[in-house]
Amino acid sequence: AFLQNLHLLIPIFAFNSTPDSTKRLGMKPLLRRSLEVWKLGCVNYMDALKLQEKLVCDRKLGKIPDTLLSLQHPPTYTLGKRRTDHNLLVPKEELQNMGAELHYTDRGGDITFHGPHQAILYPIISLKDIGLGARKYVENLELTMIQLAHLYGVKAQVGNKCETGVFVGEGKIGAIGVRISSGITSHGLAFNIDPDLNFFKHIVPCGCAKKGVTTLKRETELELPSEEVIHEQLVSSFAQSFGYTNLEWKEKCI
Repeated sequence: AFLQNLHLLIPIFAFNSTPDSTKRLGMKPLLRRSLEVWKLGCVNYMDALKLQEKLVCDRKLGKIPDTLLSLQHPPTYTLGKRRTDHNLLVPKEELQNMGAELHYTDRGGDITFHGPHQAILYPIISLKDIGLGARKYVENLELTMIQLAHLYGVKAQVGNKCETGVFVGEGKIGAIGVRISSGITSHGLAFNIDPDLNFFKHIVPCGCAKKGVTTLKRETELELPSEEVIHEQLVSSFAQSFGYTNLEWKEKCI
């Protein structure tokens, strides 16, 4: 019964942020902060990228509130703006034979894989409005995934110096790659629920040659609920980490 009700726990905590808690998170103390959450399901990577670009423009103009996209992608490899092609270990043509796409992006970070059974969050939020700098923003994204893993008895932690993301021992369970334009964020984080780890064998994940990749299912001794529940838990953990006190959920199709 406890596991079945896990998805109810984080939202309760998230909606009880206080001035002291926001101070600890390094954010401006606000009595009420709202976040619009778009549940998108499985979305082609380029469609999601175009949507992010539009939402970033709208957020800069104040046309929309802080917005969070919750989704998954079909098998997709992406490279960041540093263009570290040497961390792709197979010819690009071979990726097509596997049914995977490859895209170059303007986010930070190294090469990574997105695919089914992975929970992805793309925040389109104003760092200025919540009083965060870039470094603290990334740290709060890491905290978001650490809190989710903790729900399932998994001890996750940040990596060593220059290792962005979240690890369980020597295995990476959550990746981060962000872009910040005029204080508005895009791209975000990817948390491994139970993706096919064979896809990671064709890259040096996030440029960390000495570390592997792991998943929540592999690390926990608990039976996992539906992936929809885990996605919602991740969103609620994000809200808690960033001090949002009100979530407005929307079902969207693109």
